[in-house]
Formats: sequence, structure tokens, C-alpha cells
Amino acid sequence: MNKTGFSAEKYIEEQSKYILERIHSGEGRLYLEFGGKLVEDKHAKRVLPGFDENAKIKLLQKMSDKAEIIICIYAGDIIKSKTRQDFGITYDLEVMRLIDEFRSYDLEVNSVVVTRYEDAPSVNQFIEKLERRGIRTYKHMYTKGYPTDVDTIVSEEGYGANPYIEVEKPLVVVTGPGGGSGKLATSLSQVYHEYKRGRKARYAKFETFPIWNLPLKHPVNIAYEAATADLKDFNMIDPFHLTAYGETAVNYNRDVDAFPVLQRILHAITGSDEGYKSPTDMGVNRCGFAITDDDVCREAARQEIVRRYLIAECSYRKGNIDKSTLERTKLLMEEVGASRYDRPVVAAAEEYAEVKREQNPERYENVVVSAIQLPDGSIVTGRSSKRMVATAAMVLNAIKRLAGIKDDMLIISPTIFESMTNTKVGVFHDKSSLNLEEVIMALTLTKLTNPFAELALREIPNLEGCIAHCTAILSDKDEQALKSLGIDITSNPEFSNNNLYSKS
Repeated sequence: MNKTGFSAEKYIEEQSKYILERIHSGEGRLYLEFGGKLVEDKHAKRVLPGFDENAKIKLLQKMSDKAEIIICIYAGDIIKSKTRQDFGITYDLEVMRLIDEFRSYDLEVNSVVVTRYEDAPSVNQFIEKLERRGIRTYKHMYTKGYPTDVDTIVSEEGYGANPYIEVEKPLVVVTGPGGGSGKLATSLSQVYHEYKRGRKARYAKFETFPIWNLPLKHPVNIAYEAATADLKDFNMIDPFHLTAYGETAVNYNRDVDAFPVLQRILHAITGSDEGYKSPTDMGVNRCGFAITDDDVCREAARQEIVRRYLIAECSYRKGNIDKSTLERTKLLMEEVGASRYDRPVVAAAEEYAEVKREQNPERYENVVVSAIQLPDGSIVTGRSSKRMVATAAMVLNAIKRLAGIKDDMLIISPTIFESMTNTKVGVFHDKSSLNLEEVIMALTLTKLTNPFAELALREIPNLEGCIAHCTAILSDKDEQALKSLGIDITSNPEFSNNNLYSKS
């Protein structure tokens, strides 16, 4: 069912070649700022079917003998316990996860830099924890004079006030757990210190989106706007590139706005007029050259824009985003001629819920339904009950369908169900239905005596990449469990009950 529109192999080949050209340009060490996700880039995987979510780190692995990594984290994000949505972990924990990921690919992590350092207990504890594990850490202060006073920025009071990070390899990748981590400031600070030591160095940026050589209104580029709606980012034609080369290239507002200052800073550091003529020049993105089927990528991007709108609806209902962000995602969805029902599982879930309510209004007044689209395109549903939540019923029905097990066959022992429910109530004083994780555990216990349970469990990996939808906002536990299974879930912006606090 899933069509491919992107060549991961060609991408890695093109990107490797282009980065190596920059390294061997004779301009000295290359500080390469990585925007977006270096590992597990699921957004790119969704909008460019065929994209390897770990392509960028595999690319670096090919150049591991030439590369080392600096990880930046903004002190304010540590203090505020900022969370990475897709993993549900705070940025400080994400830094540790990234270090483990890089090491698993035999990539050298040089150090961690705490940018815009603040003397706060949580920040100091984070630094201490890293240093005790043998990770070099540096403190970079807010750059004096930034962003307008270039003379102060490029001086001992500005970048010079930061300690130089001792590096050895020709390629230094500067990355972080998310936007605003201080990657640019760290890169430029290093370039400044290199020149002060009499060595040439160069800055470049690796940003996957927007794709500069796709049209401004291409759905893939609009999907990037939907993904960053909360940051108020928008795509635009790079005016500097158009003026310098007479060519149209797409960039985004923050890079375009920052370019004149960045250009002046680099000129002040290097003392040369031979620098970048546009923000697009700074990039090393060859993503657009690896698209093999434009129509497939356009449709995948349309689906991603719908997905982002559905997520924004729930985020607004939960109070996590403002109304303008929700309205912007809706406008972007309408711009590509899509609606929430272009995600096929939305109508399937809502229609089944309505059918149950019509059958028995009293019993199913508050019924919650989940629907999942299987790899063959068929849709399977599951509803909430006293026994289990809707997403658990959906997953159970889906793996039974994939295993060829009849719908009415029980594959979890009623005794195990009863025992788990009694333990939940008696020990944890929790009267809620079994959640997805608990139902999978019940299925795992049943397989000891029921071969059909084992058959069903074997099908769980085949749910990875499937899209699903629920008629109510999910509990944090179920949302995380579905993400762990690789199921791409969205929800209606409705709460399943009126409780303002839930342990789940």
C-alpha cells in the first residue's frame, strides 16, 4: 500500500559528497549547524516516503573519521523542564539520549555546551551529572551586543568571553535537543576563536526544511510551516539569493531576517568580503535532489498537514498553544485543499461511535472509538468498555485481523483480565479500564496457555507506521504506548470525562 517517493540511498550519496566538498574547500575547519532532528526525524519520514529517519546520523557515520559533535542546550530550557513532544522527555534527558545514540553509531561526542548559562540549581546539577560521567561541559554566556552591535559581538567582550571548545577534526557538527538551543552562537563563537588562533574556519547550516529547490507553495514546504506554526515561522523566497544569482530559492523568515547581521559578523571575524551571498548559500541541503516521485510526496505532505491540524486542535483544547497557532494550522490545511476527513481513520472512528450511540443511547452515550488503517488499506476499529480503553481494543482487533484470527474469538484469558483489574483496584486504587500497555501485558501472560495469543503478539511489529485516530483525547500513558509501537495517532479535541486531574 505504501508508495515510495524518495531515495534514501541517493540522498546520503548526494549529501555526503556535498559536505565533503565543503570540508575540502580550503577554508579550514567546518562548523556545521544541524537544524531539525539529527536522529529519528519522523516528520521527514512522513512527508518524504522512503526517507530513512536516521539518514542524517548514518551520513555522519560514513564520515566518522572526520567528524566530532558538540551538543548545545539552552539553560532556560533546563530550568523550565522543556519537553520534547515526540519522546515525552525533558531537553536535559534528551541530551543524554542523544549522547547514547551518537555513541551507538561510533560518533565522537566532543562536549556539551550550556548556552546563555544561568546560575540555577537545576542547571548546575545537570552540568555536574554530565561531568561525573566523563562528559566535558562548557558554559557560554549570553553574547554581549547581540544582535546589532557587531563590534562588541566580535570582540573579547562578546564571543571572546566564551571558552574555546577544544576540537581536533575537520568537521564539527553542532546540534541540540530542539530549536533555540544556541547552536548558531556556539558555531560562530568557535569560528571567532579559530581565527584568533590564526586558523581558518567556516560555518554552514544543515536544515532539511524548507527544501530550497522546491516551489514555495509545494505541500512539502507548507508541511514545514504547519510543523513550526507555534514558532510563527513562514517560508519565503530568499531575496538575497534572487539578487545575487537571479535564481529563486526557498528559505524561511528567521534565516532571511538574521542573514544581514550574520553576514556582517562573519565579515568581521574573517576580515574578508568573500563570504556567503545569501542564507541559501549557507545550506548544505540536497534533499530535493533525492525526490523520485513528486506526486507521492505531495500527497504525503497533505496528510501531514491534516495531521498537524488535528494535533493542534487537541493542543489548543489542553491549553498548550494559543488560538492563533490553531488558526494558522487550519489555514495551511485549507491552502492545500484538505480537510480533517482526508485522514481516512477520522471518519471511520466518528461513524462507528455514532452507530453505537444510535443502537443504545444510554449505554453508549460516552463511548470512545479508535480506528486504525492497516498496511493493506483496511480499517479496524475498537471501542471503550469497562474492561479496556478504546485504543487497547483497537490494537487487539488489529493484530487479530493481521493474524487471521476470528473477530469473536477471545485471545485473552478472562481470569487474567479479572486478576489484573482486581490488582489495579485493590493495590493502586485505580478503577479505570485497562490501558493499552496493560492489555498487551495480559496478552503476553495468556500466550503461555493460548497459542492464538502468541500468533496475535507476533503481528504487533506490523502496526509500525500505521495511522490511527481516536474520538477522544488520549491519556499520556496510551499516547506514549502507541508511539512506542510506531502507530501515528491523532484525536478529536474532546476529553473522555470531566475530570480535571487524571493519574493516567
